[in-house]
Amino acid sequence: MEPTAKKRGKKKIVDDQVIVSLFMDSVLKNDAEPKNVYQFCHDNGISEADFYVHYGSLAAVKEDIWLQMFANAVATMQNDEHYESYNQRNKLLTLYFTFFEILTLNRSYVLFQLEGHQQALKNLKSLKGLRNQFKDFVVDTFDFPQEEMWKEKFEKISKPVMAEGAWVNFLFLLKFWIEDTSKGFEKTDVLIEKSVNTAMDLANTQPLESLFDLGKFLWKEKMN
Repeated sequence: MEPTAKKRGKKKIVDDQVIVSLFMDSVLKNDAEPKNVYQFCHDNGISEADFYVHYGSLAAVKEDIWLQMFANAVATMQNDEHYESYNQRNKLLTLYFTFFEILTLNRSYVLFQLEGHQQALKNLKSLKGLRNQFKDFVVDTFDFPQEEMWKEKFEKISKPVMAEGAWVNFLFLLKFWIEDTSKGFEKTDVLIEKSVNTAMDLANTQPLESLFDLGKFLWKEKMN
């Protein structure tokens, strides 16, 4: 999301991608958000009129940054020629893995925005749009339940409830990733796999092995 350099003397072409890049760059360079739209536009050589064509406020820019990162993850995932042949478990794993790859590419910005909010991520206003889009994607993409053995157990649980569970799990993973100092965030990768396996295996008649495996991992991390 790096801003594109423009030749001196030419009017800067402004669109949502440019505004997002300039905003992220401003935050990281100054270790602070712009105080208002005027300051942001003045510092970056764009007009307020051009800004308001795309966003109504700086808060809207912050919210859209999350949406663009998620959209990037979804596009990357769906461009894989093998994606449609994945089962439900692998699709969910791919969703989490791909999204966290995008977040890692923008980790400095993400950490800035989430600093001090680890214990209340679900209440963060800038994540509201992402929550809705994330849940809509899960509802539209995943067919829960699928196997015959699931139908009786889950007939009273709607897909929106499943989507909310996937979102809560994402927030759980996000909090872990924020605090993860392992090489290549390999511990987050392990937790993603274990949490997805546990969620899927809860429909099985013998979920205890997955729950025990997840519990061992979390206990080990807490004690380190």
